[in-house]
Amino acid sequence: MRGWLGRGRGTSSYVQAADEWRGTTVQVCGLWPFSIGAGTPMVGVPIGRHIHTGATLCCDPISWFQRAKLISNPSAFVLGKPGLGKSTLIRRMALGLAGYGVMPLVLGDLKPDYVDLIEALGGQVITLGRGRGYLNVLDPGEATAAAARLSGTARQQVLADAHGRRHTMVAALLTIMRSAPPTDREETILDRALKVLDERHPGVPVLGDLLRVVQEGPDEVRAVALDRGDDTRYRAITENLEASLIGLVGGGRLGETFSRPTTNPMKRDAPVVYDVSAIDDSEMDLQAATLLACWSAGFGTVNVANALADAGLEPRRHYFVILDELWRALRAGRGMVDRVDALTRLNRQRGVGMAMISHTMSDLLALPTEEDRMKARGFVERSGMVICGGLPSAEMPQLTAAVPFSRAEQELLVGWQDPPAWDPATGREAEPPGRGKFLVKVGGRPGIPVSVQLTAAEASINDTNKLWHDRSRIGSAAAQPVPAQEGAL
Repeated sequence: MRGWLGRGRGTSSYVQAADEWRGTTVQVCGLWPFSIGAGTPMVGVPIGRHIHTGATLCCDPISWFQRAKLISNPSAFVLGKPGLGKSTLIRRMALGLAGYGVMPLVLGDLKPDYVDLIEALGGQVITLGRGRGYLNVLDPGEATAAAARLSGTARQQVLADAHGRRHTMVAALLTIMRSAPPTDREETILDRALKVLDERHPGVPVLGDLLRVVQEGPDEVRAVALDRGDDTRYRAITENLEASLIGLVGGGRLGETFSRPTTNPMKRDAPVVYDVSAIDDSEMDLQAATLLACWSAGFGTVNVANALADAGLEPRRHYFVILDELWRALRAGRGMVDRVDALTRLNRQRGVGMAMISHTMSDLLALPTEEDRMKARGFVERSGMVICGGLPSAEMPQLTAAVPFSRAEQELLVGWQDPPAWDPATGREAEPPGRGKFLVKVGGRPGIPVSVQLTAAEASINDTNKLWHDRSRIGSAAAQPVPAQEGAL
């Protein structure tokens, strides 16, 4: 096999690998049986190559749902230990889908990981945080302008949706402020006060305007408060509600983030990222409230776009919603699990694809109540595809309880989470064995192991270690030798 032995007879100690060629069955039909099929889907965003066969894998939840009909729900759940490339994988999907005309929406970037991507796509970056930006929860956004273009039932539905979202957001802020939901009577008062505000207030109101309506007590609000015509009784009924609204307006735990006019209104015809990385992890209440407000504003914009498309006034737009660091969002406060649960059940009807990212199943099952834990587990079970990177062996029982994995697939995932080896030649750690490697699972089908491969143009938007490029120089001046002075001992 290596040639004839002997001097000058052409023996070789190395056999060069044969060239590989790919082609369609029409092009290479005459070479059968020496050609083999790729065996991986070629519909969607190119992700990388099959680890064993080298075949290209194209994969994203929207293309596999809309075009390939491989999944019944346009959603993906990504699991894997930190540093193995989960966000990089989703950025590649978002970038490819943007080329197909799908708008990426990052409704709460906590690190941030997606600001560079959205800027490169010419999208909108909305920064929120103390002193950095404001998001008025009473702002109907583009709903008012869209309603003016609509008529009949469509117009009423858009206005009703905007009213419901504002009412829900005020109630959610009160829940976070009090650590308990408002009473039924208080919610009714808020609903009627918002309607009075819409009728009487010119322009876009803020929370301070809503507080004044409650304090003034117009007849419509007094009627639902059941004050029986007694002003003293009305003050007693609305005292707790008034105190909570004062806390929202006056800069309590949530600051003034939601009580001022919106600094950067969201657009429906461009990629958008809400950069909330300036909010410290210790401010759990503010983080929870901001995430809820971002989700409310984002899906409100999606509803407006769908209403205009249904009426034939604008082209149909599809959106790719990214919920990264999902475990932090779920633990941020009460009501977050229910909010995500509603989104995962309605994304197909809303015309949006969704990608949810977390580290392990243990993150989802570490919620305080059994009810929330069961709902969080349902996020994985209902996802159209589950994409797993390196995971510890202790995660396998919880993971296989939600999605079936073979023994070989489990061993593959466990091997990818091993730490990198030390390279004595360079004096540094080698590449982690599981970086960029994922297993794509759809139901009970065999998983597709893929190695994500990035292009040179993507390097700048996938650098999450920018703050570590420069070495610290603190103390360098102190390290310089001090010249001796005359008379010094």
